[in-house]
Amino acid sequence: MDAKQLINDCKKNDRKAQEQLYRLYSPKLFAVCLKYSRNYIEAQDNLQEGFILIFNKIEQYSFKGSFDGWLKRVMINHVLQQYRTQTFLSLVNEDFQVADEIEVDDENIPLEYLLKIIQELPDRYRLVFNLYVIDEYSHAEIAEMLSINIGTSKSNLSRAKMILKEKIENHKIEENKKFPSAK
Repeated sequence: MDAKQLINDCKKNDRKAQEQLYRLYSPKLFAVCLKYSRNYIEAQDNLQEGFILIFNKIEQYSFKGSFDGWLKRVMINHVLQQYRTQTFLSLVNEDFQVADEIEVDDENIPLEYLLKIIQELPDRYRLVFNLYVIDEYSHAEIAEMLSINIGTSKSNLSRAKMILKEKIENHKIEENKKFPSAK
């Protein structure tokens, strides 16, 4: 079955088509959920709820633009909606200088460790970091999505990078203690 037929069948609430769509796209969309969720279990919940939303909104997809992109955007918006009502995204007036770039020598840092420390970031930092660095949204887009101002987005990104840099440096120190001859 081609993609257009599958989508049209889902628009008709065909359960087999919905199951097939879920099987095709759940791995990619689960990765999206993992990036924006606090942990694995929350990501699973977000995936299930996000697919319910996708099936309820699939009628809105008009075959203009990428279906993958549409799915991803619906899922990201769903996950972000879980955070919008929480106070951590409230506007904070602060005189914090945003660093241009924070560079980290990332050789020999396991991907699993990087994913783990990104998930451990406070919600506001993790969301901005993922939206900006991973999904390449602009600070203006992030500010609109999270109902914050652009300066807050930039500040949260900078703080996220500083936290990650510190954790990576500490990880390297610990690894060097375990394997001193490795360097």
